[in-house]
Order: sequence, then C-alpha cells, then structure tokens
Amino acid sequence: MTSSIIEDPRGQLIADAHYFYQQGWMVGTAGNLSAKLADGSFWITASGKSKGKLSLDDFVCIASDGKVKISAANLQPSAETAIHQLIYRLFPESQACYHVHSIENNLVSCFGEGDALPLPSLEMLKGLGVRQEKPNCTIEIFANHLQVSRIAADIEKRFSITPPQIPALLIRDHGVTVWAASPEAARNYVELIEYIFRYMVVAGGLEIGK
Repeated sequence: MTSSIIEDPRGQLIADAHYFYQQGWMVGTAGNLSAKLADGSFWITASGKSKGKLSLDDFVCIASDGKVKISAANLQPSAETAIHQLIYRLFPESQACYHVHSIENNLVSCFGEGDALPLPSLEMLKGLGVRQEKPNCTIEIFANHLQVSRIAADIEKRFSITPPQIPALLIRDHGVTVWAASPEAARNYVELIEYIFRYMVVAGGLEIGK
C-alpha cells in the first residue's frame, strides 16, 4: 500500500464532485469520478446520481476484474466505468480518474479534425508535468461513440502504441478525462486543463473578432 492510497476515498470524491458541480462542470448527473483502493479495486460514482448531492451510498466498488464488488441498493456503476478500468490498467501508478463536462472542453474538442489538439505554451502546463520552455504539447482526442466500450478500445489501441504527453484525454463533443496519483492531484489536473481550455476559447474569440 502506498501513501497515495487512502482507505476510503469516497469523502474526497464527494467533495470534489460538489466543487465541480458548482463550477458547472458536472451539471445534472453528468460526469464520473473514481479512486483506487489498496487491493486494486476502485470506487466510482453510480449512474444517474446528481454530482451536487452525492452520499457515501452513491458509489459502486468495482473489482480489478471489472465485476461489481459492492453496490448499495443495486446501483449501476457509471456508464464509463470501462474507461476508468482501462486507465488504471494502462497507467498503474494512477490512483484517481476524473471525467467532467464543460462548455469549454466541448468547444475545444472541435477546434480541429485530427486526433490531437495543440495546446498553448502556458505556465499551467507545468502542473501537468510538462516542464519545457515553449513546449510543443498536445492532448489526444477520441471520437465519441454511444457504446463506451468502443471509446475504451480506441484509447487502448492508441495509448498502447504512443503514450500521451499529459495525463488527460478529450472525447469529442463529450468531455475531458484526467488521471493522477491521488484524488487531490486529479482535482488539480481538472482545474489546470479547464483553465487552458478556457484560455483557448477566449483567445479564439478574440482572433475571430479581429
């Protein structure tokens, strides 16, 4: 057991979900958060629950093999559980995975038609692990599919060949997913990447207005 794994991360996930809800990044029942336990299983938000008023019972524990381990009142795990499970398998050092929806991350996901979106050389990139002067950094973009298993398969295929530059990915017209060594770090990553997206949207608007 490492120091970054806490016995029960649900309290932190509830606090972070409420914060994201207040920012308008987890409106209604949108978005999902998860955090790993020492045995490799993970708690993830249940499907159909408002992220602004979660309780300890609004989570499902998923075993390392993908099967439901604990579920109060037979709740269903988030529809995007397969993506969280994949992230933990591809990046075993990760202990938390957060997925939010914002106006800005949906807008920037359509800024280009390629598989990667160039990010501006902002100081905020340092917080995502990019410590270069004027870095040439991108975030990977994936097509949105009704079947989440197809999205997960696309992520696995690409990341198995070329690891991402930053611990984040975009799903076009959908949202951003980040992963980190702790829930606290994952929350920071969401804030940093959303700042960068907001900058890009504002900068694009200023350019259009010229």
